[in-house]
Amino acid sequence: MTILAASPAAIAQAAALLREGKLVAFPTETVYGLGADATNDRAVAAIYAAKGRPQFNPLIAHVAEARDLDDLIVWNDAARLLAEHFWPGPLTLVLPRRADSPVALLASAGLDTLAVRIPAHPVALELLRATGRPVVAPSANASGKLSPTTPAHVAESLSDNVELILAGGKCAVGVESTVLDLTTPRPTILRPGAITREMLERQLSRVFEATHDDASPKSPGMMASHYAPHLPLRLEATTVAPDEALLAFGPDVFVKGGATRLNLSPTGDLTEAASNLFAMLRQLDQLHFNGIAVMPIPALGLGIAINDRLQRAAAPRDAV
Repeated sequence: MTILAASPAAIAQAAALLREGKLVAFPTETVYGLGADATNDRAVAAIYAAKGRPQFNPLIAHVAEARDLDDLIVWNDAARLLAEHFWPGPLTLVLPRRADSPVALLASAGLDTLAVRIPAHPVALELLRATGRPVVAPSANASGKLSPTTPAHVAESLSDNVELILAGGKCAVGVESTVLDLTTPRPTILRPGAITREMLERQLSRVFEATHDDASPKSPGMMASHYAPHLPLRLEATTVAPDEALLAFGPDVFVKGGATRLNLSPTGDLTEAASNLFAMLRQLDQLHFNGIAVMPIPALGLGIAINDRLQRAAAPRDAV
């Protein structure tokens, strides 16, 4: 782990590391973020591993300009209005993700929505411009720990799990961004922050506040229903039927048959498996199969989060 003052040279180095798939911590006006290339599945998976995140919570994609979102999300009138008034700033908008969005499915935890924002910090904006890609960046701390507002907090919490910390002083706001869902019939605050309900209602007339449901998260700081495939999932499978698709893990040479198969990680690498999880589930979720058989995955490290998502996806539909 290296800590560098946020000079032009350090920002260029950080951007190069992000493009290489490495993790970089950087300041925003809210808290320090743990950044990864949002289009790189394995880099996104590395965030969950570094934070010890117990679930695949959706992550926020950060960009430097509103036009950078055109290929990522589907705009609506409310989003454009709020972007004009509050960006750059501590407001995250949840919008429909474009079908061809380059952002890794793992970043949105398999949902058809994407959380996005433009941070109001000069270092963050310069880094995003230099990287030239959307950057997902949850708070740069171990999951469940206090959010970091100084470089020292990041170093203390993440130690060697981050390649570089860009030091840009203390964060001005100090709490995570407000998250507003614009994919529901009425605008709904999923997580409160510095942009208050009253501020939002000056633009949108009426804004609602969500209740929490611990089933699974729709955005950071909020819980809601997660992606579940159309086909039933059969977990801990050691055999596969001729009309089933197989989602394999590790060496699968002893599991014969199946209509088709994809392997999350032939070598048993849990980070690779996490990076492939949602994309492969979607590839196998085809109605001409009768189900998806999933091989056992160790409940260790990221395997805990992988199994958590698979168990939710396999639950009876009235329980999802």
